[in-house]
Amino acid sequence: MTSTLASGLARFNALEESAALAELHEACASTAWARRLLNARPFTTPEDLYTASDAAMADLTAADLEEAMAGHPPIGRPTPGDPTSSREQAGMAGASAELKAEMLELNLAYQEKFGHVFLICATGRTGEQMRDAVKERIGNSPEQEREIVRTELGKINRIRLAGLLDAA
Repeated sequence: MTSTLASGLARFNALEESAALAELHEACASTAWARRLLNARPFTTPEDLYTASDAAMADLTAADLEEAMAGHPPIGRPTPGDPTSSREQAGMAGASAELKAEMLELNLAYQEKFGHVFLICATGRTGEQMRDAVKERIGNSPEQEREIVRTELGKINRIRLAGLLDAA
């Protein structure tokens, strides 16, 4: 473990409950997920934190998943002033106007079908890869899509937790 991650983990473990909860909510909007991680402190290694995150994600109810998804802006429209969503969606930043328009249409069709934003771990993906993923996933059943969303949220949470530890 790098010294930055070790010091970040020590800092996180030592935070007051309200401050730790606020940091966890920056990573994931699910209260149930954040509470579970908060109650599992202290963590010995970053991997212990990531494993706890995965376990908490696996146990989220449909309502908890909805709460978590509500914290994510649509692909191609990061929240203004939010550097995290802008960084995660960087693959869409340089996309053509045509691709952005296509993503808007696909996002709306997806949201109409499933009742929530299209959620994908966008880090490192191009706009075309995200477009292809929404085209593929729009044919899923709601049950299939809920489990894919759970997996994608888990990936996003791991990346954001690593960032939280690395920011120390």
